[in-house]
Parts: sequence; C-alpha cells; structure tokens
Amino acid sequence: MLSIGQVAMMSIISHILFIYITWRLMQTINFEPLIRKGRGTEARILLLFLTIVIGTGVSRFFLEFLQWSQDLKFLL
Repeated sequence: MLSIGQVAMMSIISHILFIYITWRLMQTINFEPLIRKGRGTEARILLLFLTIVIGTGVSRFFLEFLQWSQDLKFLL
C-alpha cells in the first residue's frame, strides 16, 4: 500500500509527464489557418491551456485506472 506522499509524488510526475507528451503532440498540429493575424500570443496561451486540460485529463484517467486495478483484489 502506498503512503499519501508516494501517491502525491506519483500524481505530480504523471501530470507533468502527460502534459509534456500532450504539448509535444499539439506542436505537430498546424493551427496557423485558425489563428487571426495579430492574435499569436492569445493563440499560444489557448494552446497552453488546452494542453494542460488534455494532459491532466489523460493523467487522471491513467491514475484512476491504476487505482481501480489495485482495488480489484477487494472484489472477492
């Protein structure tokens, strides 16, 4: 069984890892046609926020799935 500190550290690492992976994937998408001229800064901030939301969501799913798989031993 993991301590609260270990779970917190695993959550932080997971969130950062999945946000980084999402950022790398978002860089491959061409958003230029969707951006108005003169709005580059706002587009980058929006891209950053979308990256955080998607990365955090994937990380939460991963952590919850890991927890559920560990809780299966209580089924019997």
